[in-house]
Amino acid sequence: MGLNRRQFVRQTARAALGSLGALGVPGVAKGEKEKPPAKVAALPIIDTHQHLWDLSRFRLPWLASAGALNRSFVTKDYLEAVAGLNLVQAVYMEVDVDPSQQSAEAEYVIELCERRDNPTCAAVISGRPAAEGFKQYISRFKASPFIKGVRHIPRGRELEEGLWAKREFIQGIRLLGELGMIFDLCMPPSHLPAAARLVDQCPLTRFVLDHCGNADPKAFRRRRRNGEPPRHDPQQWQRDIAELAQRKQVVCKISGIVANAPENWTAQDLAPIVNHCIDVFGPDRVMFASDWPVCTRRATLRQWVEALWSILASRDASLQRRVFHDNAVQFYGLTRKSWVR
Repeated sequence: MGLNRRQFVRQTARAALGSLGALGVPGVAKGEKEKPPAKVAALPIIDTHQHLWDLSRFRLPWLASAGALNRSFVTKDYLEAVAGLNLVQAVYMEVDVDPSQQSAEAEYVIELCERRDNPTCAAVISGRPAAEGFKQYISRFKASPFIKGVRHIPRGRELEEGLWAKREFIQGIRLLGELGMIFDLCMPPSHLPAAARLVDQCPLTRFVLDHCGNADPKAFRRRRRNGEPPRHDPQQWQRDIAELAQRKQVVCKISGIVANAPENWTAQDLAPIVNHCIDVFGPDRVMFASDWPVCTRRATLRQWVEALWSILASRDASLQRRVFHDNAVQFYGLTRKSWVR
């Protein structure tokens, strides 16, 4: 008897996750050595959301309450995390350094991109689009082949006061479009409509939706379990994502969700989010991203790759390659970096 899609995903997820052991994922033997399946090991991967931070060089105030993440994560650690995978390139994502160190962070990542001892080939840097000196700051990097855009996550009062609707902020985002740069959208799911309004006011700027709109996998479990309630209504998230996806200058990073997965998660917990984003954005506007090391709250980088691969296993091979590699090349305009492993 043939398998329906749900059964197929369940079986492939179980098979892929069977090789995972470091974090006690269901179906994994404690202490079992990680070894990616042959198809995963051969798949060319571009990681479009790589975090690195060296606490001997930079101050990251938010790390004070980040638990196990409150230490340095540098290139050496990243290379260990991707060992065994065919990772060919990585795009650095800003790490919310102290505002006084934004320029230093940009110079740091440019140096990484110029070196041949790592896969980092491009970057999205920190910036404050509503700030008075933003134009002078970001224009410095107009000619850089490595700086692709900016991210600024509104938090606290900025979020409450609707930063993205302010005239100064919108002007800053429009400037990015004029410079050929992108802006990464990262916010709680409840602010997806605000993201759509911002996009509408900046028609010449390209946008990236980070982390599937920060969807909460717990919201999609059929049987709710005791513990922390989901952060949003799943149907509302689906509607808001579909609405944002109608804006053709927006692409979606398939990332972030594993960090918020419940304990003892499986690929099935993530599949509704992944599949909805791919279905509404289409095969040409979705990209893999690790969100490492934040993903390690629930999974190793390799575990996240294998879980995503298992979710995509029933889809066309060309889509798998687009998600993991080809779309990133096209969107960021990447050229192949020759780096020594």
